[in-house]
Amino acid sequence: MTRFLRYAAAAVALSATAMLGSCSKTAESQKPATLAKVACDESFENIMEQEIDVYEYIYPKEDVLAYYLPENAAIDSIMAMGSVKAAVVTRPLTDQELSYLRSHKKVVHQKKIAIDALALIVNPQNPVEILSKKEIAEILSGEVTRWDQVEPCKLGEISVIFDHQGSSTVKYMRDSILGGKDFGPNISAVKTNPDVFKAVAENKNAMGIIGVSWVSSDMNGREKTTEELAQAVEKSDTTTLRFNDDVKVLKIRGNDVVAAYKPYQAYIFDGSYPLYRSVYMISTAPGGTISHRFFSFVTGFQGQKIIQMTGILPATVRPRMVQVE
Repeated sequence: MTRFLRYAAAAVALSATAMLGSCSKTAESQKPATLAKVACDESFENIMEQEIDVYEYIYPKEDVLAYYLPENAAIDSIMAMGSVKAAVVTRPLTDQELSYLRSHKKVVHQKKIAIDALALIVNPQNPVEILSKKEIAEILSGEVTRWDQVEPCKLGEISVIFDHQGSSTVKYMRDSILGGKDFGPNISAVKTNPDVFKAVAENKNAMGIIGVSWVSSDMNGREKTTEELAQAVEKSDTTTLRFNDDVKVLKIRGNDVVAAYKPYQAYIFDGSYPLYRSVYMISTAPGGTISHRFFSFVTGFQGQKIIQMTGILPATVRPRMVQVE
């Protein structure tokens, strides 16, 4: 299949996804033709929903519609040069992809918007507190299959749960931890990040691998309203982060490193926490359009403050307090 046909096929698939209702908002037919469309890696749905909610609260006459897809589909959708003019993924476009878009007179803007950490979560009844990168590799490859091989305990077979078999989280763990090798038989995938969280909360033998924004929670134990978020992003204050108590977030240490860390922003920033990846926003929208303004919002002060509040590290670093245990 030629590159053009593959990108065209991606556009058709994106339309089909919208028809099945996997977008974040109401049916596309109910939105004005001037709305902005964003293809977003499924791992960052929690973050993108907050960005959109605050943007639409501040600019009530403008609408943003997000499609949550596997990363390759998100990239293909913007390469198809259809109605989707922005994408949020874990890599910038390649030189070949940039050349292809520019050959079709597209002006491409791409910018790192965050550094995301991958959290390893287990059931609160699991006694394990720390894993090394080597131990994670042994679990993912199937070399280690039981919790009592990690630490003396009464737990049984380890069940590793990902969000989606085609997700960027799966790709990261395969490429960065296993060096491209195959996963062992104890690996499974559900459908969404909330499904991972739910499975771990209900299964003592499960270990989930999930973006850190999905396990962070507000200090008061509730989600902020859109109005509260919109007010918060105007401030340059610091806030304290903790993780949801329904699961346990493991400390991770690098190979040949004694100290282990949880994925707090300070430890992501200084590299102490070893499981992290960059997040990029890509735009092909002309200046003056809603899509371009939304790109400017996410990459600007307000959008970066929202990212900071979700638990991952914004590309524009600002002071952040962490809960030290």
